[in-house]
Amino acid sequence: MHRIYNFSPGPAILPESVLEEAAQGVREIHGSGMSVLEVSHRGKQYDGIHAGARETLLRVLGLSADEYTVLFVQGGASLQFALLPMNFLADGRTANYVNAGEWGSKAIKEAKKVGKGEAIEIATSADKNFSYIPKGYAPTPGAAYLHVTTNNTIEGTELYDLPETGGVPLVTDASSDFMALNRDHSKFSLLYAGAQKNAGPAGVTIVVARKAFLETALGGLPSMLAYKTYVDSDSLYNTPPVFAIYVVGLVAKWVEAQGGLVAIEKANREKAAVLYSAIDELSDVFYGTVTAKEDRSLMNVTFRLQPKYAELEKEFVAEAAKRGLDGLKGHRSVGGFRASIYNAFPLAGTQALAAFMREFAAAKG
Repeated sequence: MHRIYNFSPGPAILPESVLEEAAQGVREIHGSGMSVLEVSHRGKQYDGIHAGARETLLRVLGLSADEYTVLFVQGGASLQFALLPMNFLADGRTANYVNAGEWGSKAIKEAKKVGKGEAIEIATSADKNFSYIPKGYAPTPGAAYLHVTTNNTIEGTELYDLPETGGVPLVTDASSDFMALNRDHSKFSLLYAGAQKNAGPAGVTIVVARKAFLETALGGLPSMLAYKTYVDSDSLYNTPPVFAIYVVGLVAKWVEAQGGLVAIEKANREKAAVLYSAIDELSDVFYGTVTAKEDRSLMNVTFRLQPKYAELEKEFVAEAAKRGLDGLKGHRSVGGFRASIYNAFPLAGTQALAAFMREFAAAKG
């Protein structure tokens, strides 16, 4: 099987062992005589898949099933931007948002549309084009929640030190660094993540939430927009994205087999260091877009050509693609380059890109 180095920001690379097992599942699942694409979401063949994915995710995150639950939702993180304030931002209350990039901006925008209370931006890095993570802020006492984005895929920044909240529930969009760092996940009252970066294929959004927090959700919402519906129905109120959940369970097992989040974070730091070292070494030709180096993302390495070489961006991307280094073009809103190196991305791929960068710099510099 021919495999390139896929630096795409998502849908992203999956472990080869997961692809192989999922391919078999598409043919036949668990000796049932049916494809996983065909089994009933209320049948015994799917029961174990659904429960197993939930249990493995909690185990990987180090969370107790007595305190936390996993919900499988559709609509991506974009729907969660609305569901969160609809369920928790009551009339007369405030919710705090930290805006560190485009996805945080969209989350705030949705909260202002649908929340019954007031959504307040308490910190932002917009003053420097989101090139750093805001720090030194304090949430409003009694706020319904504090929302952060742990990794900014477009801007290439990542939140490593979780904020002190003073008892305010901490909520995060963890779409692009879910299961990537050995964090204390018990600090979150709710986290959500589109699966298509680190956890599986597009089509399912994972919500991990403290049960006590979910019990404070507002009532009176349409069924599919209420977290309570997913809790009460075990995420089976309507037909869930069966195949996507199946693959999420396989990926979670793969993370465990690698040694859990400790080993995953170690590997991610090693991969990212290869690229950041090359960017810093080749500063005459390249530069990193994140000004605060301590905030550089392990997942999305963003960089550009120095101004005098800016016209060579298309050439760099095209030549890289010829070498099997694909998906390096930066987001359309910012340009430049972005190397997305999620959990399943191999170290050899970052080494190959670093070698190409050195060759390109030697030829052009």
